Amino acid sequence: MVHQAYELWFKQVLFELESVRESLFEGETRRARHTLRRVHTIERVMTDHLGIIETMAPQDFLEFRSNLAPASGFQSVQFREVELLSGLREPGLLKHLRETPEERARLDRRLAEPTLWDAFCALLESHSLAMPPDDERARRESLLRVMRDRDGHGELFEVAEALLDHDELVALWRLRHVLMVERQIGAKTGTGGSTGASYLRTTLDKRFYPELWDARSYL
Repeated sequence: MVHQAYELWFKQVLFELESVRESLFEGETRRARHTLRRVHTIERVMTDHLGIIETMAPQDFLEFRSNLAPASGFQSVQFREVELLSGLREPGLLKHLRETPEERARLDRRLAEPTLWDAFCALLESHSLAMPPDDERARRESLLRVMRDRDGHGELFEVAEALLDHDELVALWRLRHVLMVERQIGAKTGTGGSTGASYLRTTLDKRFYPELWDARSYL
């Protein structure tokens, strides 16, 4: 039931993030921030859902865990769509999935379409802040200009902070998920064939917007 609820929330998050992307491309920053607040609220609910599983003792969970195989939470196609749409484009991100042809087509579409980060970069470019894809230093300087001049770039700064909230809340969900898995099954392998908690721990450093995090080191 918890995982089914997640799939419903993932579907809603995807809808909202697509709306955010459209708003950013159109320069509608306030609408984008308003929609992101809804995404943040959903992500907090998703994290709280894990507490329901933790009401079970590990012995209780193990009574029915074998019936879940070969399903696995980390194989959620919709969650991979959230990652791709948000901006995470890592090689091998999709290799663990057992998707249907229809699901593969959805993921391929996500890989081909603009991300939220692309939309944010376009927004900055529309305000004469250079975000060239091949010049990390120039992008960093533009981000720092926004962060250092909140009076002149207030809306852009608030959008950047809202995107960072989205990134942080997903990172917190990942961490809470790992802790829940360790609490229930320890170091056992995952039902979908992964290495379980040890694999999930390798995902904890994933960030949608590493440049927004990195810019803080240069303030």
